[in-house]
Amino acid sequence: MSKIKNIFAREILASGGAPSLEVTVTLESRATGEASVSYGASAGSKEATVLVDGDMSRYNGKGMLKAIKNINEIIGDSLVGVEAERQREIDEIMVGLDGTENKANFGGNAILGISLAIARAQANEEKLPLYKYLRKVYEIGETDWTLPKPMMVMIEGGKHADETTDLQEFMIGAIGSKTAAENVRMEMEIYNALKKILKAEKLSTNVGNEGAFAPNGITSNEKPMEYFVEAIKNAGYIPGIDAGIGIDAAASEFFNEESKRYELKLERKILTSDELINYYLPWISKYPIITMEDMLSEFDWDNWPKLVEKINGKFPLIADDLTVTNTKLLQKAIDMKAATAILIKLNQAGTLTETIDCCLLARQNNFMTMPSHRGGGETNDTFMVDLAVAVGSTYIKVGPTRGERVCKYNRLMRIEEELNQSL
Repeated sequence: MSKIKNIFAREILASGGAPSLEVTVTLESRATGEASVSYGASAGSKEATVLVDGDMSRYNGKGMLKAIKNINEIIGDSLVGVEAERQREIDEIMVGLDGTENKANFGGNAILGISLAIARAQANEEKLPLYKYLRKVYEIGETDWTLPKPMMVMIEGGKHADETTDLQEFMIGAIGSKTAAENVRMEMEIYNALKKILKAEKLSTNVGNEGAFAPNGITSNEKPMEYFVEAIKNAGYIPGIDAGIGIDAAASEFFNEESKRYELKLERKILTSDELINYYLPWISKYPIITMEDMLSEFDWDNWPKLVEKINGKFPLIADDLTVTNTKLLQKAIDMKAATAILIKLNQAGTLTETIDCCLLARQNNFMTMPSHRGGGETNDTFMVDLAVAVGSTYIKVGPTRGERVCKYNRLMRIEEELNQSL
């Protein structure tokens, strides 16, 4: 056991060119842990607060010096001398000190940075890989390791790209029992086949926030799925057997709260909830869809169960903005039968403990979990991958290019290598 000696935070750059923060924790044993915090350009309204400075003379108001000051001058001092292995207690102390439902006083970004860095420091102290340490400290207990498959974002629209689809993300997910390395290779081959298709269609192959293609000029929200089926075949794989399609509509972004209508600008359609569900339904029989996410707004709870019923167990309906890695909201979704899976984002909850608890509640209720990157404020931190391995997630959702994305896949393949060597 070792006590916390020092906690120090600094401002760094995130993927969108605005700041984030990074925390270093040093234990009395001299073991250290470091973590950086991501955040999203598209975010649910009930996520933990990302505390920014609001000082327009720095980074257009998006600086993080306030959050960093909270770490270096307030929270850090309260944790010095605490045993680092008491992760759950540490997270509860920070939540209690903040005193708000959404961590608005200190910032969820400040609290999470400390939470993750302490876990890394203690894992290093115990000379354990992070994923094994997480199972130990949270008493998850399994002995088998099932690695998550890549759910690779390949076309992005909505808030993540300009002048493209209304729906936010179209993904390729692996099916079957290939290794993690084989799954990554297969999906990158599909990605490169897709690039050739887009070029042939005279569409841009520039990438958006998440390293996926962001082609303006796409004629409908359905087109990406047509391209995906062709790309899977052109790469030498079988749609629905080797790889399938995931969709994240991020429907809250095109939901008009006043009119209670969904506004699809690309196709000049204004739809009710029932009409939007019927808009989606032909896709289910036409394409090898394996997940759907946030197909309705976070403010449209009553209509989510209708879509669950229409999908009828063919694949998971994932809640993200609806549940924001929050156990209370997840329990509501379970009780209402509003979803069958949950997206997991560390910064939505704001502590490691709350994130793990959400994952475990999901598993107890047969909800699939899928840890995810963030759109406009991702960092090179790979904690989400170790988390996914520790809790037995089915997929991890990450873009296919840009360093802050591919480092997640590289970490996944390294974990696979470590586990193979230990067998």
